[in-house]
Amino acid sequence: MTGAPPRLARALGAAGLLPQISVILVLLEHNNELRFSALAMGYAYAALILSFLGGLWWGLAAKAHAAPGWLWIAAVIPSLVALASAVPWATGEPWPGPSLYILGGALIASLAIDWLLVRAGIAPPWWMGLRLPLSLGLGGLTLLAAAIG
Repeated sequence: MTGAPPRLARALGAAGLLPQISVILVLLEHNNELRFSALAMGYAYAALILSFLGGLWWGLAAKAHAAPGWLWIAAVIPSLVALASAVPWATGEPWPGPSLYILGGALIASLAIDWLLVRAGIAPPWWMGLRLPLSLGLGGLTLLAAAIG
């Protein structure tokens, strides 16, 4: 398949934006009772998906005949970034705003690895057609949550 991403992948990927959209909607209500919970859920979801991307890359490396060393390293980085983004919370520093900015930026930056995967022939040709809107979408929504939270 060289054209568009599979229909099911597109639909499920788009559905994966719904949790962060829900966070934004709650934050826009300016309900102080729900604010922290919404931000915490937005943080948790962004960290989870960032780690999931690393798992995807690890799976692509495992399937590749001779995966380049950089891919194995890149596959571990998202989980480490997600964990490091929890340090402010664990140490009593301002949270989750700074952590949401880190995660939103990392989700968008992950597109560089996705592009390299397609260029190296490790990911399918349609990969960027799926990853671009999802990473920009979730990354942008996470940055928005940080800004309005």
